[in-house]
Amino acid sequence: MVDLPPKVVRHDAIQSFKSQETIFVTLRDAEGAEGTGYSYTIGDGGPAVLSLLQHTLLPALMGREAERIEANWRALLFHSHATAVGPIMALALAAIDCALWDMRGRKTGLPLHLLAGGAKDRVPMYTTEGGWLHLAPEALVDDALAAQAQGFRGSKVKIGKPHLAEDAARLEAVRAALGPGYEVMTDANQSLTAAEALRRVPMLEALNIGWFEEPLPSDDIAGHARLQAQCRVPVAVGESLYSPGQFADYIAADACGIVQADVARVGGITPWLKVAHMAEAHNMAICPHFLMELHVSLVCAVPNAPWLEYIPQLDDVSAPMAREGGMALAPTAPGLGIDWDWPTLAARTAQGSRFTVTEV
Repeated sequence: MVDLPPKVVRHDAIQSFKSQETIFVTLRDAEGAEGTGYSYTIGDGGPAVLSLLQHTLLPALMGREAERIEANWRALLFHSHATAVGPIMALALAAIDCALWDMRGRKTGLPLHLLAGGAKDRVPMYTTEGGWLHLAPEALVDDALAAQAQGFRGSKVKIGKPHLAEDAARLEAVRAALGPGYEVMTDANQSLTAAEALRRVPMLEALNIGWFEEPLPSDDIAGHARLQAQCRVPVAVGESLYSPGQFADYIAADACGIVQADVARVGGITPWLKVAHMAEAHNMAICPHFLMELHVSLVCAVPNAPWLEYIPQLDDVSAPMAREGGMALAPTAPGLGIDWDWPTLAARTAQGSRFTVTEV
């Protein structure tokens, strides 16, 4: 496990991003092929993920066929089904699943975006890094203008201030400065009551906001359905959902307009692709949460992923993600295509967090 503190202060309406506890898993098969996957927390829970990997999931994986990725994912899920569905299980499964996909790519010589579908080779980005809740309207505008000058197509602004007028002032300042052609998204981080979310709908519609992300607690599917029925702005959910079935429930209830599966929180590449194809079948976009260095390959694999969220977090431990202006380019190297700085990772590994599991 490697701690990666954020380079900027990140506050939203309910929490602070303290540190990215990044859990790495490297798998090696009988022929010597390797693959590396990773997962993360935003400051708490990393040791619990490590423990589940060390004592339960990785020992159960040993001796299985690496190429049977779907079978492995399901076998591990049901091996410790009492801990599923939930974040710790999903985060642990994701590290293994991503390592298996990386191994497959390295063995075949294919990058992930082609292995998983090959819909496109680049995707527009929007930035969240300058839209945190503690920032003043002037700072939001300055960041959005700088992003627009670099070619970014949109910015996300956190909302959930104590009063509607405060949220409105922030969004109105950005819209006035950036003009109607620049996409502005919002994220309430599950902080609002149903009544307060509904109060914000006219303001969001008047400003032509791109989406209204996590307005309510993630387990309130009925509340999201009522809100979406009264809101012309798409409701976006997904970073706090941990299985394809939870996304299916939202879609069946007409409780969202955009899904935002996070490859780590949903349990890996295997279930992420299920959610993406489920959304496509319902003529719905998938706009994933965070982890841009991994999601860039996935959004380029499927046809219904119009955006990549820009929050740089791995630049200290890997080569920067390839970009051309405001477009992210799909990696062309085999596997996940992330060029890890292994000496730096080794130097920053948390004491006592490295272990080896071998077949008995």
